[in-house]
Amino acid sequence: MATNWGSLLQNEQQLEELARQAVDRALAEGVLLRTSQEPTSSEVVSYAPFTLFPSLVPSALLEQAYAVQMDFNLLVDAVSQNAAFLEQTLSSTIKQDDFTARLFDIHKQVLKEGIAQTVFLGLNRSDYMFQRSTDGSPALKQIEINTISASFGGLASRTPAVHRHVLSVLSKTKEAGKILSNNPSKGLALGIAKAWELYGSTNALVLLIAQEKERNIFDQRAIENELLARNIHVIRRTFEDISEKGSLDQDRRLFVDGQEIAVVYFRDGYMPRQYSLQNWEARLLLERSCAAKCPDIATQLAGTKKVQQELSRPGMLEMLLPGQPEAVARLRATFAGLYSLDMGEEGDQAIAKALAAPSRFVLKPQREGGGNNLYGEEMVQALKQLKDSEERASYILMEKIEPEPFENCLLRPGSPAQVVQCISELGIFGVYVRKRHS
Repeated sequence: MATNWGSLLQNEQQLEELARQAVDRALAEGVLLRTSQEPTSSEVVSYAPFTLFPSLVPSALLEQAYAVQMDFNLLVDAVSQNAAFLEQTLSSTIKQDDFTARLFDIHKQVLKEGIAQTVFLGLNRSDYMFQRSTDGSPALKQIEINTISASFGGLASRTPAVHRHVLSVLSKTKEAGKILSNNPSKGLALGIAKAWELYGSTNALVLLIAQEKERNIFDQRAIENELLARNIHVIRRTFEDISEKGSLDQDRRLFVDGQEIAVVYFRDGYMPRQYSLQNWEARLLLERSCAAKCPDIATQLAGTKKVQQELSRPGMLEMLLPGQPEAVARLRATFAGLYSLDMGEEGDQAIAKALAAPSRFVLKPQREGGGNNLYGEEMVQALKQLKDSEERASYILMEKIEPEPFENCLLRPGSPAQVVQCISELGIFGVYVRKRHS
């Protein structure tokens, strides 16, 4: 996947001028983050890091990723409805991973009481890299699927204009015309709007569960603004706010500050440090309600690494998607090698493989939010410590995807424009809405 930016990346003076123009356009378009110094204030903001030039994606792989996204929507929804599959799959993980165990406890409590919600909403993002093969042709391989707080739909909606501007400045109008339109924030908002409509109360609101210190607020505001344009009002609250001001009536309708809530959209709640005891109680209150949760607790569990690994086992896709062999084939074609580390011979063999060839594998815990995976010597040391411990069941092993690196120029606040070797990751957003058992 060679790029055509080579000569441009060698001209330092031209790069500096292009970088200045690109940053100005990014600020004008709203490709923004709050600063790390003031994460609760929008008084001072900066641009989100981005590449000066667009990354190239083979059209066949983009079309493949689009085509399989509906299959992933159906698969995640099927997993979320299969309580027996979730319990069996996560049985070893919840013994060793307290965070997953807490989520699963809420799942069990809601099942025992009876699920009140009748509208189910999924906003997910499936992430891929392009695995290079021996013949030089890239293959689409899934890294993970994010089923809670799948972010950057808002900022991604604004970056095409920045890259078109850069190419237009260079008089590369043909290349600028090849940059596809990209507006995931609208699609995500349409999913929320449909769930709100199906809830059936025009006076009800959308509740966005936010972090108190949220640098990525403009990404979220893009979706809020799309909803407001459709006369659907959004309120932002933290888990602490819900604990203090949230309540259920006798029909388990959710109220916050006296206002009925139709949809709960989580942009918090995907990492252990985001939960105090008070926050866990607030999460349970939300799950018990009849509001449409995005995601509900079962769908969050469906996005765990352990579920991802278990789905790669022979026969699992066929069991969850019966009578859909074409969908099964499309899904399976995107899977990289995934291995259980549960106690026993299978897990022992997986550890032996990784220790024998550490450059070929990555160790993944049951965590979202990035920066949690272990590679190389760090992975080797972790596996040596874990190999005789049941704690290893809280991890999975994945074959490392090896994409073809390419040169681009990275733009970061506070740093000069820097030409570096990059690798691409492609994220495809998926939206689905389901009425109960339909």
